[in-house]
Amino acid sequence: MEGVAGVVRHEQVNPDHAEYQVYRRLLTAEVNAAIEGAREAGVQEVLVNDGHSTARNLVLEDLSPSAEVLSGFPKPQYMVAGMAPGFDAALFVGYHGSAGTQDAILPHTYAPWRLVHEVRLNGAVQCEGSLNGYYCGAFDCPVVLFTGDSAAVSQMHSFCLEVEGVVVKDGYGAAAARSLHPAVACERIRTGARRAVERLATIAPMRPPSPVDLEVDFVRPLHADSCERIPGVRRESARTVRWRGEDYVEAMRLFQALVDLARAVDP
Repeated sequence: MEGVAGVVRHEQVNPDHAEYQVYRRLLTAEVNAAIEGAREAGVQEVLVNDGHSTARNLVLEDLSPSAEVLSGFPKPQYMVAGMAPGFDAALFVGYHGSAGTQDAILPHTYAPWRLVHEVRLNGAVQCEGSLNGYYCGAFDCPVVLFTGDSAAVSQMHSFCLEVEGVVVKDGYGAAAARSLHPAVACERIRTGARRAVERLATIAPMRPPSPVDLEVDFVRPLHADSCERIPGVRRESARTVRWRGEDYVEAMRLFQALVDLARAVDP
């Protein structure tokens, strides 16, 4: 939701604030635009996974009736819930940059900024787009569309150059942006989704690393104190834990458990 046109502040994506009701409708409109573009290119079946916060953001009565929706939290695999063999393409709508990314709007990585400082796979810093994209790739499903602010799209292109990127705003710092009008953003997303599906054959799945060396830098030692108790997780420093294994799907399940555990002990 942070990558939706016009969003610049936490209050706009937080259900406890009045502005949220406006921006959840704008999110729904951008998702509909992606659905429309994909269907124009011949897509027959669409599953929408609500992946922001508690995953109850989409206005269901406004969502395209041609799609099914997976909502609610907690759910297995969270932002990539429902991914399984047989999907032809994944479209990522409303994404943001990783924690610490300059000029990215509301940047963070799979948790509020107060929890996770950085996530690395085999030494390379990751964003939510790459972490989720590799998960899709484990099922031979390519990410064909990625929408959000310019910093987030540029970051995703560093992992998958072929993905169709749609920029809906340029960050002026982390909490201000020059944004397209919502109607213009939706039109560009619709066009981008159609173009992405039409050139599906040219976009390869993002292949996850194997073996997997996962490192998570938390913001506070307290978070690592709790997470190092998980079998197989090793404490590397005051704020860093590490896990090594062969299976990326298992690595993502473990990573999400680490985030949930850190969230549970955060005061």
